Amino acid sequence: MYAGLWERGPLLGKGAFGSVFPAKPTSKFRSFPSLMAVKSAEISVSATLQKEKQVFDNVQGYPFVIHCFGEDSTVEDNGDMVYNLLLEYASGGSLRDLIHNSGGCGLPESDVKRYTKCILKGLNHIHGCGYVHCDIKPENVLLVNVSASTTDSAHFVAKIADLGLAKRSWQRKKMRMDLRGTALYMAPECLIECVQEPPSDIWALGCVVCEMLTGKSPWDRGKELNKRDLFNLIADERELPEIPTGVSSQAKDFLKACLVKKYMYRFTAEMLMDHPFLDGLGDEEILAVTCVSGTDEADYEVFCFSEDYELSCSSGDLSLLPDDGMALCFPPSQFDDLDGRSDENVSVLGQKRKRVTCYDDHICERASRQTLKCPASTIPAVGA
Repeated sequence: MYAGLWERGPLLGKGAFGSVFPAKPTSKFRSFPSLMAVKSAEISVSATLQKEKQVFDNVQGYPFVIHCFGEDSTVEDNGDMVYNLLLEYASGGSLRDLIHNSGGCGLPESDVKRYTKCILKGLNHIHGCGYVHCDIKPENVLLVNVSASTTDSAHFVAKIADLGLAKRSWQRKKMRMDLRGTALYMAPECLIECVQEPPSDIWALGCVVCEMLTGKSPWDRGKELNKRDLFNLIADERELPEIPTGVSSQAKDFLKACLVKKYMYRFTAEMLMDHPFLDGLGDEEILAVTCVSGTDEADYEVFCFSEDYELSCSSGDLSLLPDDGMALCFPPSQFDDLDGRSDENVSVLGQKRKRVTCYDDHICERASRQTLKCPASTIPAVGA
């Protein structure tokens, strides 16, 4: 293996715009955390990942948004170049995994409150930075272990991930509007008015909270819906995701504040953080969720060296988007041909490091102490 700053483990999962791997720093470069997640795609199809990095530049440094440690381009043995995002590793998996493991019963309301507060804090930050996430769903909320040490019980915080479809808020294009996201969590105004702004993220949050409480799809109607039926259901002014029974009145009222058909009357993230449903949740309470699923950092050795160990992504996606992450906005009846596409598996092992751009000051300072013919934020491969 070529000398480099980090080494990659086997494939963890695959999304529409890249593949995800565990990774750890090499002994020659220990300024990275002991375990990271690396999202990779071939340079030729990495436009969405590169755009995601630009969004990270503008929302970086908030505890309820996944942290990005930098970008890296690598070269395979066959000469193909691969673009990589170096991200915070979420050992607890995703909210989708947690909901799936509930067996269709949903999560305890106390846990739903804590995860919801985390997501709201992240959304409020993203909106405050002038962005709309555009793809809030359980798969894109990751659970990060925030325990003080490896001997403590694992305590997980929910963090927003996958900013590849994010866009600047309240900026209309004259010729066309781009429609992004996942069908089940799209807000009515996205389909009816081609509007996708911060209130659209709040609608998606309401759908996610419904799913956490019930363990079922927010548009569960007892039968499988095709895309056209689903879009017509979302766009119908008489239809709403079903408010679950058997939950507190505060939970029901919170959902009603999120799932308002007319987006101008929907609560904002800042308003929802003061909702009675979330009363009494300070930072200590947010960190109090204990989760037994997930992967500890110690398991990285299993990832790297056990030939029999396989872990694949369990998330399903009804993404509407073509390879460039965008789709023209049409009336709901004309969405039949918009099918989700996934990039082919990216073969990225056996590569040679080219560069890595790091955001953390201590990493950049370490680089600047070396004799470099490049900016301090661009660190050449060790021994290159």
